Amino acid sequence: MEIHLKGSLVIDYPPPGIFELGRATIGGYQVDAHLSKFLDEDVDEGCAAMRSATGLKVSRARPRRLAGLVLAAVLVLSGCAGAGSLGAGDQTIVVAIVANPQMTDAVALSEQFERDNPGVDLKFVQLPENQARAKITASVATEGGEFDVVMISNYEAAQWAEYGWLENLQPRIDASQGYDADDFLPSIRDSLSYRDSMYAVPFYGESSFLAYRKDLFAKAGLTMPERPTWRQVAEFARELDDKQNGIAGICLRGKPGWGESLAPFGTVMNTFGGRWFDEDWNARLSSPEVRAAAEFYVNLVRNYGSVGASSAGFSECGTNYAQGEAAMWYDATVMAGVNEDPAESKVAGKSGYVAAPVAKTEASGWLYSWALAMPKVTEHKDAAWRFMRWMTDKQYVHTVGEQLGWTRVPPGSRQSTYEIPEYQEAAKAYAQPTLDAIRSARQENVLTKPVPYQGIQFVGIPEFQDLGTRVSQQLSAAIAGQVPLDEALAQSQQYARAVGDSYQETR
Repeated sequence: MEIHLKGSLVIDYPPPGIFELGRATIGGYQVDAHLSKFLDEDVDEGCAAMRSATGLKVSRARPRRLAGLVLAAVLVLSGCAGAGSLGAGDQTIVVAIVANPQMTDAVALSEQFERDNPGVDLKFVQLPENQARAKITASVATEGGEFDVVMISNYEAAQWAEYGWLENLQPRIDASQGYDADDFLPSIRDSLSYRDSMYAVPFYGESSFLAYRKDLFAKAGLTMPERPTWRQVAEFARELDDKQNGIAGICLRGKPGWGESLAPFGTVMNTFGGRWFDEDWNARLSSPEVRAAAEFYVNLVRNYGSVGASSAGFSECGTNYAQGEAAMWYDATVMAGVNEDPAESKVAGKSGYVAAPVAKTEASGWLYSWALAMPKVTEHKDAAWRFMRWMTDKQYVHTVGEQLGWTRVPPGSRQSTYEIPEYQEAAKAYAQPTLDAIRSARQENVLTKPVPYQGIQFVGIPEFQDLGTRVSQQLSAAIAGQVPLDEALAQSQQYARAVGDSYQETR
């Protein structure tokens, strides 16, 4: 590992099997970093190096893979110096969240929490998904203490709980009268738990489904099946693509990021019969099934996707669809609330929602949750929990519905939400499809072959943040026409093989 501080070499530590991770700025310092597959004895030296070079707290935590995650989080991710020092006086709770629409609503409503909790001030650090992941991972992994509450997903929750990075929320949940954790959808609740205790509480839950413009389908004389295949979707996209009039056949993510383009593509790969690794941790990204899925996805996006698809993520596709610039959109079920909000969408009331398209499986889609967690090093635990409870409580759903509109309610987390008459009416086009998608998102339904890892659209191992991001960059480059598909897959296979080999060594 080489660490340069403003051009001055501080540490020269280049073990074999190097992965070059690039340059980042940490605490105002310019850092070049290279990471390898760490051996146990490397960990203390690497952590000491990071403490010396950056002044950040880096704990040993766990050997080998955890060391790679901790150091990768610090070195790869930029802007991780934290939210700044806090003044004396009232408790200031610093909350790091993703800049999705429902989270923006929570920020807008947060004055009510402050009014009801005198002495507690809120400070939000709200960032796009990729940046939020980077900043939060770096802070939590290094015990930086910048944040009192962080927004994470079911990918991180159990892993970070196992490492001891997160506060066990179960005692606070059990002591919070009326909070009713049993009201959370079981699959979402379980995905945020470790050893039967919740370490994060869901703000919303999601799977994925396909939105389509009913008016455009009717005009073209087309009928969308309740359970379409990807081949049918591609044909619909071909027939409805009308770039001259500003309408793409379909919007799909092409933006790099394991939580961006890799999410929808991962479900396509699964249903085409692909997988990241076989049961013996052999990388499978060069398999015929993965190649068929990648070729299909890249061609569909390049031929009938939105302009600039290689840089389009959830937010960009949401804007395109809401502005009437796409005939279909395959993405997170949470999109429906934005699509159906007349204040935000030109196509409100014009969409239908059907199950995630399939190829070789009976079902497809992903399982995901944006949730709130408390870093173990948080100093203001009681105040942090009060805010977390406010933002994930049953009453919050009513607050959003009554003040902002029922289509803007965070979906997919609480069963009671789907029993509210006003929500049932506002969400009648997508409420049941959302629940159906979440309930069917299980490995046995969406995969064709066994795998040695947890997760559907992600691989539940620490290395996946880096691996998934690298593979997504190759996918995006193929969509943009910057590299041939076979070259992108060969490079992706090389990345995956390095990870798989390390798991074979420890079996």
